Amino acid sequence: MHFGLSEEQTLLQDNINRYLADTVPLDQVRKFAAGEIDNRAIWNGLSELGVAGLLIDEKHGGVGLGSLDAVVVADCLGGHVTPDAFLGTAMASRALAASDRDDLLGELAAGEIRFGIAFSESVGARGDAGVIIENGRLNGKSILVVDPDADWFIVATPDQQIALVSRTEVTIEPMTTIDKSRRTCSLTYKGSVAKILSDDPDVYRKALDTGRLVLAADTLGAAQYMLDAAVDYAKQREQFNRPIGSFQAVKHLCAEMAADLEPARSLVWYAGHALDHVAIEARESVCHAKAHLAEIGTRIAKTATEVHGGMGFTDLLGLHYWFKRIGFNRQLLGSPELVRAEAANLAINVE
Repeated sequence: MHFGLSEEQTLLQDNINRYLADTVPLDQVRKFAAGEIDNRAIWNGLSELGVAGLLIDEKHGGVGLGSLDAVVVADCLGGHVTPDAFLGTAMASRALAASDRDDLLGELAAGEIRFGIAFSESVGARGDAGVIIENGRLNGKSILVVDPDADWFIVATPDQQIALVSRTEVTIEPMTTIDKSRRTCSLTYKGSVAKILSDDPDVYRKALDTGRLVLAADTLGAAQYMLDAAVDYAKQREQFNRPIGSFQAVKHLCAEMAADLEPARSLVWYAGHALDHVAIEARESVCHAKAHLAEIGTRIAKTATEVHGGMGFTDLLGLHYWFKRIGFNRQLLGSPELVRAEAANLAINVE
């Protein structure tokens, strides 16, 4: 049995990579990180390629593709350390599909509106914050909310309800993280008018699993870039009149990175397949993909930087953008320790 990308998925991958190579060079990422530009033009271009409507049914104006296709797109975005709005779009597509807000699905598919994701309070409890919804109103606070420029926010409560709230109903405060290729914020709710999209735990889990899968694939792409950059540098950089890639120690470092990353690709691909087609294995597969990519991504980021020597720490090469994106992906929507514990509980309950 051959398990790999279809011809259509390979074509999608090529189109996205071509667009990103032309539109999002490292200089654009630097400008975004410095606050000189926003990512609206980048996202508009991706929306024209169908990325915004990727997981939305054709009857709502979407493309009607599946989770494995989302993996392909996220892999490309991570590889180019793209300032994008795909995470919020993918999770919102799942949440809105279970609600009666078909009008928002159409606008989302067209790239006319954006959704931020406030799931941190449902994933990891904190003593000084939380979210409560009563009588159609939200109170509390969410942190590490992705995309402060969003028109709407999908808010998850600790009891796994999903609410929809407009940006006009909340207080938005920018947050600083290590990842400069994304913008995050905190949301404060004081009687904010909200609509319950779902109180079904299965809908919450599908949205959360989609987000975790996107982050795992994003890390896969970012780690692949760092590996490729390390190999290219090792071929060019010379010491003692020889490329450093000819030294056994450097060869081993590059070989170990490749050996770590290649099996992870199949792991993420299968998690994408399972999320749509193998329900009994879906959540556990996604948890393992998120946890494993977080750990090997971190290891590859460190090793690739070491191969570059002192140059790896400079802004000239910009490796730190990929390094820090991998680090942020590691913690967002659950650390590897947390999601692996979830996978263990799922396995115990199945048995």
